[in-house]
Amino acid sequence: MAFVHAAARTGAPWRPNRYLQGSVLLHGAALAGFAAAPEHWGWALGAIAANQALLAAGGLLPRSRLLGPNWTRLPAPAAARGQIALTLDDGPDPEVTPGVLELLARAGVRATFFCIGERAAQHPRLVRAMVEAGHAVENHSLRHSHGFAFFGPGRYLEELGGAQQTLAALAGDAPRFFRAPAGLRNPFLDYVLARLGLTLASWTRRGFDTVSADTAAVLRRLTRDLAAGDILLLHDGHAARTASGVPVVLEALPPLLERIAAAGLRPVTLRAALD
Repeated sequence: MAFVHAAARTGAPWRPNRYLQGSVLLHGAALAGFAAAPEHWGWALGAIAANQALLAAGGLLPRSRLLGPNWTRLPAPAAARGQIALTLDDGPDPEVTPGVLELLARAGVRATFFCIGERAAQHPRLVRAMVEAGHAVENHSLRHSHGFAFFGPGRYLEELGGAQQTLAALAGDAPRFFRAPAGLRNPFLDYVLARLGLTLASWTRRGFDTVSADTAAVLRRLTRDLAAGDILLLHDGHAARTASGVPVVLEALPPLLERIAAAGLRPVTLRAALD
């Protein structure tokens, strides 16, 4: 945990958004009201329950901004430049990632890889290959736990800080963006992101290529209303496979890149979109 605390000092002070501030005030008012008039406990409990439900909904909706800042599209200047972002999650995977890197190299495209820290440690050469090809390596947690949305701040610091340490050592530069596993989170995450100097990024649309073996359907989801500023999500880890055993991402990438080019859009990394 020594690294986590050291990394925590590099971030900006946490400033909760107005909704989170309002939630704290509502809880305080409800408790004060109960203390002043215990017979009206039902109103206090109802207000707190409704607020908790909204907080839970904000965590279960990956593109929500209720719990804090969240990139669902590139900044307006990047969109004005005709830029688009191709992002890949859950890798690296020695059976899939090399093929993804080859397809991107053929098209001259740079992408953003949200890597799982433990997987990156197991396949350091693939991380270095990403960096050498000009791609960005970002934080997708240390273990990609299915219980991620239920963690407290200490566990979030461990997951994000551990991944920061691993990925910075392998890539030569600390990640600047974080994507939550499956996009799910809770109100504690925004605080930890601020401490570690990370920006939460979700997506404009995703292909569901971890569950769908239908390449055409994956492609339709990604290209429907395709526009400048979009952030597209595919997976080089946990990839679904076609009936012939080919990872869907490897079948979907070539036509996707062709459609992006035909639309006059230019793929960039999330970092490049900030420049």
